[in-house]
Amino acid sequence: MAIPSILKPAILGSPSSHFTPSLPSLPFPFKTHSKSLFFTVIPSGIHGHHTPPPTLSRRLFLPSVSGIWDALTGGNNAREAGVAIRRGMLLFRQGDVQGSLVEFDKAIELDPRQKAYLWQRGLSLYYLDRFEEGAEQFRLDVAQNPNDTEESIWCFLCEAQLYEISEARKRFLEVGKDPRPVMREAYNMFKNGGDPGKLVAEFSNGQENEKFYASLYAGLYYESEIRSTTRERSMQH
Repeated sequence: MAIPSILKPAILGSPSSHFTPSLPSLPFPFKTHSKSLFFTVIPSGIHGHHTPPPTLSRRLFLPSVSGIWDALTGGNNAREAGVAIRRGMLLFRQGDVQGSLVEFDKAIELDPRQKAYLWQRGLSLYYLDRFEEGAEQFRLDVAQNPNDTEESIWCFLCEAQLYEISEARKRFLEVGKDPRPVMREAYNMFKNGGDPGKLVAEFSNGQENEKFYASLYAGLYYESEIRSTTRERSMQH
């Protein structure tokens, strides 16, 4: 399946992408106040004696440290899931949307925690016309990141194909205020209705990324209206 001309820019590897390809994507932050927690042993009762504690080799603790890390991150499964996600993104860019979905689903099979963060999978589902699953994916993403303007819009785009646009707006996901003026305007346009041409004109003299986002979401707005109208007409016959 060829990729449609309108794509979310983050899938193309923009600096603002949600996914960092050089590292496995972890669904939660791993923090420790001190590395010494892994390597220091304080036997009970030692504080009341002047005798120094026995010195133990770090090598004795490396297997247990490795086990703790694997338990927290999912070990090889998390790493393999990250590889599958990168393959999926590459296949999407190459136009193999179905193949990209296979890889994203494989990542979830390897590490189920990934599902709530796989906005890339939502894009594949949208372009495969699997709108119900796409909406579910974007809703999961927004539940984890309640300030994600773009996933809120993509959820609307999916649901606009499942229901009438007016119903999709009633279900619109409220998110926090986006720091980017162009995305605030795009968000309000999809949420409340508006003029895509006005959005493009407003940012026509802006920075390149603003012009890009304005054109992208104006095009998606037109597409949602056309596809929704076509769907309604087909249901009437």
